[in-house]
Amino acid sequence: MSLTLAERAVEVLTTADARAKADLARRHAAAWFASGGTMEVGRATPPDRPARPAEPALLPPKDVPRRRPGTPAGRIALLHAVAHIELNAVDLHWDIVARFSRVPMPRGFFDDWVRAAEDEARHFLLLSDCLQARGSRYGALPAHAFMWRAAEDTAHDLQARLAVVPMVLEARGLDVTPQMVAIFRQAGETDAVAALDTIYAEEVGHVAYGQKWFNFLCGRNNEDPKERFHTLVRQHFHGALKPPFNEEKRAEAGIPPDFYWPLAAGSET
Repeated sequence: MSLTLAERAVEVLTTADARAKADLARRHAAAWFASGGTMEVGRATPPDRPARPAEPALLPPKDVPRRRPGTPAGRIALLHAVAHIELNAVDLHWDIVARFSRVPMPRGFFDDWVRAAEDEARHFLLLSDCLQARGSRYGALPAHAFMWRAAEDTAHDLQARLAVVPMVLEARGLDVTPQMVAIFRQAGETDAVAALDTIYAEEVGHVAYGQKWFNFLCGRNNEDPKERFHTLVRQHFHGALKPPFNEEKRAEAGIPPDFYWPLAAGSET
């Protein structure tokens, strides 16, 4: 019997090896889209935490060594940090599929998050290749588990998950990626520039998926999206949002300034 989409999501989440997880994520995404709408979404129970490789060691964010991007070792550390984020994002997007398969949603909702998960798997593999080209590998440096804390905090509420993960955490990626691209461009590391440019272009779509389906749920519940967003972020995100914001790319993803500026550090509203 063919696996449902939710069962495939759990397979990804319970795969520990990082490259195997990314490869499986891409195969399951391809199968979903190749099915022509015949694969069932189904129901499945995801693990509380996804399986992960023995490395990297996961530390509290404050204990992760500071990166010095002006050095080759610092740039490797930066690539490793982004690779870690992308692998977390693979799990986060498949977790949305499995955990919230019980919520009645249009098929397009699952299309979007499967597509996002496939993107993140490809991003992880691009960055893994960059690390290997520099004599390193994913897992060689410590990392943190901050992103999965957001998943645990929002495991009970799809609206909260959309508000915190794509609309806050992934939107933050739009703010900081241009500076990272500039660091590698100045160093003449064209493979890293190409990988980060790809990630930057495609992450806009992931933020847009979050905004689209958050607005959909607000409409279903007759709620004001901006007010609901502010409430959920204050409840479930630890800390204020940090400017400067990439207002152009956030707008491209459909998030207007009055969503995030009132939540910014130093805001009095």
